[in-house]
Amino acid sequence: MGNLKVLARATPEDKLLVTVGLKAREGTRVAVIGEGINDVPAFREASVAFAMGSGCSLARNNSSIILTSDDFESVMRAIMWGRNIYTNMQRFLTFQMTCNISVVITLVVGNIFLTESPLNAVQLIWVNLIMDILGAIALGTTKPTTQGALEPIDNTQLMTRNHYRKIYTGALWSFLMMTLVIFGRGMLYGLDYIRSVQTTCSDDDCV
Repeated sequence: MGNLKVLARATPEDKLLVTVGLKAREGTRVAVIGEGINDVPAFREASVAFAMGSGCSLARNNSSIILTSDDFESVMRAIMWGRNIYTNMQRFLTFQMTCNISVVITLVVGNIFLTESPLNAVQLIWVNLIMDILGAIALGTTKPTTQGALEPIDNTQLMTRNHYRKIYTGALWSFLMMTLVIFGRGMLYGLDYIRSVQTTCSDDDCV
């Protein structure tokens, strides 16, 4: 089965056997293309089923994706866009988790050493707006590529170890940069940190 390249004049039973045999291999996902009633058993066993738009209604109802143009190139485009959505989700989650972890650590450290938050409520809202809106637009509109469609994916988990390495490394780097700006502001920019002090006023003077 591993050396199988082309199976000429395959019967519906052959399609079903090939689909089940390939799917039985660990980590293998099988796609089946068909248009008739005889293809329905293979559709049900396949990981992804493509039905021709001109095929019978039963085949279309049991398929995962319907190719309205009856063009095999549409299969590649469908795979490209599907993988692209999956990849964009991973990119956006990596970006969001990196930003949120670095901001939370910065706020906790700032509250411990400065006795108040380095960012006020309005600044936190702006940070969230930039992360949610601009990050979603940038990472959610990336166009698919042919190379991305050929890369294998792990359908058991959305985030892999490589993504978590990027998250922790990026969060640590962002935290170090923000810490340098907050605690080294005098050396870097010549700015003094002025803590707001609540004042009490009498009739004539404010103390």
